[in-house]
Amino acid sequence: MTPFTTLAGIAAPFPDADVDTDIIFPARFLLLLDKDGLGKHLFHDRRWREDGSPVPDFVLNRPPYDRARILVAGPRFGSGSSREQAVWTLADFGIRCVIAPSFGEIFFANCPKTGVLPVIAGAADHAALMEAARRCETVEVDLETQRVTWPGGGFAFAVEEHRRRALLQGLDEIGMVLADDAADIAAFERQRGARTPWLEIKGGAGRPVAGDAQA
Repeated sequence: MTPFTTLAGIAAPFPDADVDTDIIFPARFLLLLDKDGLGKHLFHDRRWREDGSPVPDFVLNRPPYDRARILVAGPRFGSGSSREQAVWTLADFGIRCVIAPSFGEIFFANCPKTGVLPVIAGAADHAALMEAARRCETVEVDLETQRVTWPGGGFAFAVEEHRRRALLQGLDEIGMVLADDAADIAAFERQRGARTPWLEIKGGAGRPVAGDAQA
């Protein structure tokens, strides 16, 4: 994943409440397994007409918000099903940070695993930020200091340390395990090899491996 340290730019105002994961990424696209290209399906039924043409007044179809990397969303954003594709499609579109008063619990947990920072804002801070987004002001999200700022305003936010570290270092769950436990994994492999050598794969072209029949 690409590390997340600071992010600055315009933020797209999307104040709708209770935007669930089926609105973010409709269920009929769940058979798509490749993360690349999912961005075109973000908010599909709100962004696109039945004939495939864009809905002109949808915020992410309007410049300059069509290039936004920050989304200021309404309460309970990402509620509903646990589909990870809801985060994947945001990331593929280019959204790296979603700021809302509240989130669906599973969606919130899935965001850092894909390099997206979810930020919970209090009611007053959220309202002020939404107005700044509507004015197309530059919003800066600083994960190192854990602050969101814009001209004339700002607020602090909290991130659990393991999620903050994963985002700052660009580590997914496997990356975190390898970074923290590589020595323990290597020690386990050595001990297992000593206890059960018949399970070890010898490798190498033309060389027998565990379980091969030998003439």
